[in-house]
Amino acid sequence: METKKFDQADLAKAAKLIQEGELIAFPTETVYGLGADALNEVAVKKVYAAKGRPSDNPLIVHVANASSVSELVAEVPPVAEKLMTAFWPGPLTMIFKAKSGVFAPTVTAGLTSVAIRMPDNQSTLQLIQQAGTPLVGPSANTSGRPSPTSAEHVYHDLAGKIAGIIDDGVTGVGLESTVVDITEPDQPVILRPGAVTKQELEAIIGKPVAYDQHLVTDKEAPKAPGMKYKHYAPAEPVILVKGTDISKWREAIAYFQEQGEKVGILANLELITKLKSEVTEVFSLGLKTNIKDASHNLYAGLRFFEKTEVTMILAEAYDINDNNQAYMNRIEKSSGKKYF
Repeated sequence: METKKFDQADLAKAAKLIQEGELIAFPTETVYGLGADALNEVAVKKVYAAKGRPSDNPLIVHVANASSVSELVAEVPPVAEKLMTAFWPGPLTMIFKAKSGVFAPTVTAGLTSVAIRMPDNQSTLQLIQQAGTPLVGPSANTSGRPSPTSAEHVYHDLAGKIAGIIDDGVTGVGLESTVVDITEPDQPVILRPGAVTKQELEAIIGKPVAYDQHLVTDKEAPKAPGMKYKHYAPAEPVILVKGTDISKWREAIAYFQEQGEKVGILANLELITKLKSEVTEVFSLGLKTNIKDASHNLYAGLRFFEKTEVTMILAEAYDINDNNQAYMNRIEKSSGKKYF
């Protein structure tokens, strides 16, 4: 299969392919998603096949407007309406009680709930409208790898497996959406941290929001992406180094170089400036004080080293707080929580 690249002028062609049951990768403000008609079981199964995604890992449904949600789910509680008003379109996914018989069965992976969001990207909103159907949209990458933040990343992983890619440049946020479970409206729970923080959610809801980031067992079905399987991992092993103590970083570099590893550094610009004479391959996460830069650059950085001779990545980690929850969630999963 030839994978075509589309731009804004080609949205009608891309929408027609969606209607025909084909797969189209689309841009969002978070990462690129792999789109298919969420009502078409054959098309949805193609998504799992193209990605190599486990069949019990549910998909997030993308809609073009908030008003359509009431037709797709069993109920829209007041807490959901508040969150839609505050954060849609944007990087927030909500898990609702599913309405029977609406979506292709594979979308929900056998669960009684369904995850829905409205992305903040005009090309994709137009694509959904022109296709006339909600779209599933897991990250448009091979399952388990770093998510794609550019059309080039998508093409690298899925060329020949999907019909097309809508190229809208590099995504803005760079990490997947926050996922909040509102199936129990009085007890909202964050299942995956993202750009919308716990503090921001609580300010809108007016009540505490819990975290639940446990990894489910082999016998459990994950309610949201990222709760069960290996995610965000590049080809090279990732080891985390917490803090900016330069002596600790030099100790880590020396240790792995003595083991015969070719070390790459993924860290803030200040650290890289101090260490680049000791390693040949580095990738900057941005300014030390800017967690948004680090989040935006993370996946591009992990993918960068795959083009080099690096055999081991030393990546910057932080003491976890509300602002860096999303970054730390992704980098710990990419490394398997391995620290130096």
